[in-house]
Amino acid sequence: MQALGIDLGTANTVVCDADGNVILNEPSMMALRCDGGRRSTVVAVGREARALLGRTPPEIRVCRPLQDGVIVDLETARRFLVEVLERVPGSWWTRRRLSAAIGVPVGATALQRRGLLEAAEEAGIARPMLISEPIAGALGCGVDPSQPETHVVVDVGGGTSEVSAFSGWGRLASRSSPLAGDEMTLAVYRYLRDDHQLVVGEIDAEEIKIRAATEVNLAFVVEGQDAATGRARVVNLAVEEVLGAVRPVADAIVETISACLEDLPAQGVRDVMAEGVLVFGGGSLLPSFEKLLQDAFGFTIRRADRPLTCVAEGAALALTRHQDLLEIAA
Repeated sequence: MQALGIDLGTANTVVCDADGNVILNEPSMMALRCDGGRRSTVVAVGREARALLGRTPPEIRVCRPLQDGVIVDLETARRFLVEVLERVPGSWWTRRRLSAAIGVPVGATALQRRGLLEAAEEAGIARPMLISEPIAGALGCGVDPSQPETHVVVDVGGGTSEVSAFSGWGRLASRSSPLAGDEMTLAVYRYLRDDHQLVVGEIDAEEIKIRAATEVNLAFVVEGQDAATGRARVVNLAVEEVLGAVRPVADAIVETISACLEDLPAQGVRDVMAEGVLVFGGGSLLPSFEKLLQDAFGFTIRRADRPLTCVAEGAALALTRHQDLLEIAA
């Protein structure tokens, strides 16, 4: 039976094979054409669907099958998973015999977990299982959860930021916040609109946020629409401005981490001070994020080597080596 690890995230979907090789990494977006009937037609998925944002006629809508890391529309999620599996190498018969571990947010309810399993089963996965995303990310980074030492991981995804502390196969504490990568993108959009009177699209705002994390210069040019006249205009935007715009969201994530640490026993806090905290997810790529955490807590912050794919890698690893970490469907 073919085995896959799947990180079905709000922003991106990553699929790994049993050997931990990334075989798919696409935005979690799907474009649907509504022809007036009850059923819509899939127009594009992944990068192709993302490219249509802000460029579609009224009969086509671009949607995200998941919000805050969980399913809000079972049928849309099922169709998205079908499209994702169609892109996985292998025959139709192989796909019908899939075993997959799918990452799920710590804060997901029992109903949301059941909905994800149902969507996976209806999409053709014969044996779907769930694994906590922070645990999967830690596995993908080489952390052994069976060790008695306490580990703390922070997953800053697109829809949620999750903090989890675990030791010896058990979760000691966990906290979740809806403030994450998407809120950072929204903060950049609002800053440009309010302080520079410049209106940009959702894709542009996200790319500005990403560029601020990788830009070697202190400033760069941003193109957009003048909020007053509607005409095209450019502004010079300093990297520090972008980091300042997303700082309130980062501060809220720090508060979530702090709340989780307060729930730990004293020995667990000592372990964290010795080992540090592991961070991954797209939000962890901001250059100021590690320094912000270090200033707030005073211990080592370790960013994952592959922060965008480690959850799917860890989910695949759990299928072969850490079955006890999986929530298996009845």
